[in-house]
Amino acid sequence: MSAYTTLLDEARGRPFAAIVGWPIAHSRSPALHGFWLKQHGIDGHYGRLPVEPNRAALEELVAFLRRTPNARGCNLTLPHKIDIMPLLDLIDPAAARIGAVNTVIKQPDGTLQGRNSDGFGFMEALRYNAPSWRPEAGPVVVLGSGGAARAIVASLMDAGVPELRLINRTRSTAIDLGVAFTPRDGRQIVVDHWDDRARALDGVTLLVNTTSLGMAGKPPLDLDLAHLPHAAAVYDIVYTPLETGLLAAARARGNRCIDGLGMLLHQGRMGFEAWFGVAVTVSVEQRRAVAADLGA
Repeated sequence: MSAYTTLLDEARGRPFAAIVGWPIAHSRSPALHGFWLKQHGIDGHYGRLPVEPNRAALEELVAFLRRTPNARGCNLTLPHKIDIMPLLDLIDPAAARIGAVNTVIKQPDGTLQGRNSDGFGFMEALRYNAPSWRPEAGPVVVLGSGGAARAIVASLMDAGVPELRLINRTRSTAIDLGVAFTPRDGRQIVVDHWDDRARALDGVTLLVNTTSLGMAGKPPLDLDLAHLPHAAAVYDIVYTPLETGLLAAARARGNRCIDGLGMLLHQGRMGFEAWFGVAVTVSVEQRRAVAADLGA
């Protein structure tokens, strides 16, 4: 039985959306959207859809969404956020600027629009969990330069960060991202070498990990925090596990820590509202429900 057949069987003719990625078993998006569906009494479904990382598989996904009457769209996670873009009919201007899509909305005429809510989800969780942090206060380090990193870098620069230090294992990718988002007002994005990542933490107000390092089933993130100011916030967008090695090390030395669950919850709002037609908010009860689904 194909993954598409399984998803259709689960939906049973109801309106549905799904999280798409490779792998996808770790995703807890079904728990967060399932909470909203139950909370608002909506007869809909949100499932998982494993899609291999190649163009043919993505073309099959797009064809499935177009031809299936009760399909409303999908969310996208690693590694599809960039590669899906040429296959969609419309790209929201904000997503086009970021160069990545994490939400696909099926329009009434059947066309597919790509949007990006990662930056919104990131900033909302940051404001809630580190209310004293100010973007203009000092430098920020971002590890990684994938689809989520693009949205996060764009949001941080838009917020007014004076200097962003971007570090990725493949330096050329980081350089491309830095060129794309460096503003014209004198503020800068500095691309540092991966081997210099520990020293780059000197004087920063915020450290953000957007890589998959530290995620369950992935290698750990090897990062010495000795240069990190104790007043800095540490934000790991990984949420499986909820307490990554980076967050555990930062918490032990007294840094304010932000896990990836808040970003996951807030970024989900855009898609849900478009797919199911109901405005939603993130609540403490929802976070508890999704955390319980994680086994946290």
